[in-house]
Amino acid sequence: MFFKTVVIIVRFLVRILNGKTEIQNKEYIPKDTVFILAAPHRSLLDPVFISFGVYPLVFSSMAKQELFKGKVVTWVLTHMNAFPVNRENPGPSALKQPVSILKEGKNNLLIFPTGSRHSSEIKGGTSSIAKLANVPILPVVYQGPLTFKELLKRKKATVRFGKPIYLPKEKRISREELAAYDELLATTFRQLDEEIDPNFVYVAK
Repeated sequence: MFFKTVVIIVRFLVRILNGKTEIQNKEYIPKDTVFILAAPHRSLLDPVFISFGVYPLVFSSMAKQELFKGKVVTWVLTHMNAFPVNRENPGPSALKQPVSILKEGKNNLLIFPTGSRHSSEIKGGTSSIAKLANVPILPVVYQGPLTFKELLKRKKATVRFGKPIYLPKEKRISREELAAYDELLATTFRQLDEEIDPNFVYVAK
């Protein structure tokens, strides 16, 4: 309830500041299962606009453990379904916790396979989590304001979903096959970006 309330309030404020966000291909969102939302990480605003795209669905997300400092910030992050991850030394929990969340069947999971906002390289792990949890991966890209300052300039914001990627449930797949699914994500991100804007080029802020 807290998550949805925050999304409603923030969406209203963003619409006043920046206009209506265009959501494309929302029909691709799976209706009969939880799923992994996979997106390139370009801005602190990525989760905000993606939450507009999947509303009224909710999702959990990974956040670097350094953010969980102070009671107030930790309370807000926790109630927004975020959980801490040690980026420098991920450990087994980097897979175990997201898989457990998905297997509960209540929340979807937002993952940024590129990890950093300063890289477009796909890191491994997304396909492994999808395979272990037996859930599809829903690719999504966001183009629009990358900073709060750009929100005030009313730069057009677009969220576009791709077709879900389903990994085989019954058979085992090799590390090479998992890596191929991760690479498919990179290709899909590029295609979705081109479909929104053929001239789009991401420049890290």
